[in-house]
Amino acid sequence: MSDFGLIINGERVVTANSFDVINPATEELVAKCPAADEDHVNQAVAAAKAAFEHWSQVSDDERKAACHKVADLLEQNAAELAGIVTEEQGKPLGGFAGMGSQFELGGAIAWCRTTAELQLPVKVAQDDDQMRVELHRKPLGVVGSITPWNWPLMIAIWHVMPAIRSGNTVVIKPSPYTPLSTLRFVELANQVLPPGVLNIVTGTDEIGPVLTGHPDVNKIVFTGSTATGKKIMQSASGNLKRLTLELGGNDAGIVLADANVEEIAPAIFGSSFINAGQTCAALKRLYVHDSLYDQVCDALLGIANSVTVGNGLEEGIDFGPVQNQPQLKKVVELAEDAKANGARFLCGGEQPEGAGYFYPITLVADIKDGSRLVDEEPFGPILPIIRYSDIEEVFALANDNPAGLGGSIWSSDVAKAAELANRMECGTVWINNHAAIQPNVPFGGVKQSGFGVEFAEEGLEEYTSIQAVFIPKG
Repeated sequence: MSDFGLIINGERVVTANSFDVINPATEELVAKCPAADEDHVNQAVAAAKAAFEHWSQVSDDERKAACHKVADLLEQNAAELAGIVTEEQGKPLGGFAGMGSQFELGGAIAWCRTTAELQLPVKVAQDDDQMRVELHRKPLGVVGSITPWNWPLMIAIWHVMPAIRSGNTVVIKPSPYTPLSTLRFVELANQVLPPGVLNIVTGTDEIGPVLTGHPDVNKIVFTGSTATGKKIMQSASGNLKRLTLELGGNDAGIVLADANVEEIAPAIFGSSFINAGQTCAALKRLYVHDSLYDQVCDALLGIANSVTVGNGLEEGIDFGPVQNQPQLKKVVELAEDAKANGARFLCGGEQPEGAGYFYPITLVADIKDGSRLVDEEPFGPILPIIRYSDIEEVFALANDNPAGLGGSIWSSDVAKAAELANRMECGTVWINNHAAIQPNVPFGGVKQSGFGVEFAEEGLEEYTSIQAVFIPKG
């Protein structure tokens, strides 16, 4: 087990208390993690506030170079970081279609480099004989980041890099289930960042409100559940903090009658079960036209029967466990409710005996809206497949959900599918794909999936305010 400490003002801080980080595949101890208290949070915020005075004024080129140096460190330590992610989160090193912890490291590096190259140029609103009006983007101050357990390192990068690229300083609090890879990342980043620019506090949920309610924190960026997002909004209201909230999704995919099942089935399976279904933008409700329903079920079942579930540190494993026991309990509850209401389980549906929070890849047919498994986000390796016959009905069903993160349309007629895309009430629509996010494309939700966007220039702007400068002429 590695030795971990908080990083505050560039220094490692040892805490009096610690908590256990458990490997979800074995239920064995991975490491003791430092448990921060309110004083540690206050110290971290004070360090970030002091560092902001300098960091906000350094040149754009210097901040760009720092982001690239962080990416260099991630590349140099990729094997170590991927191993930590697998141990604490459970996803395999390689995984199905190469979407495991090594992929997470590759994504983190790519987002670092893309973010480093982003610019926020001065825009001119007016330039005539009387007046030139310039619009400048200015950093906000201290950013509080709260990250989830499903993609712990990559989402930390999504939060941290645009914040420091735009001149802010950061205090990050990772999930207590998966804090170790983020602790190591922050430790590495502090080799190239000035003290106080990036700080980390780890602990249980009690310290979250200290950060979100802190009067010296100017923005909160949060990825996680809608319920927690609502609490953060309340906590952040004291000083009207800026917020970016990427909350739960219950993404619908619609298979049209003209789809080529053989071509789309692998992509549907991969985008439904990426990270064992523990991805906000994964496909979680699959609506299939009646004429293709049995064919789609058979195709997905064939893939499901070919994959392996196990300890992600072992060779040849496609999917790991559910990350934690409470989430596993939720998946089991939704599956049992579907059984009690007559749904047909094509595969899976039974929790195996033995150590680890494992649940098999599960496909559920003959199920309808109104079932908990369809209406609620399972966030696990289980997919409901809903039959439909009327195109108007299926869009009504897909949209009749409080979540609005992503959606997809599957069809052999790409132009037709693209025309239908704007009928989906969600932040992103994919055609013949799902969950394929990119660092150069804004990503965010509508309805109760949150507000604000991440990635690209639009995401970088979320970490700034606009200052209009009126310059008279003559």
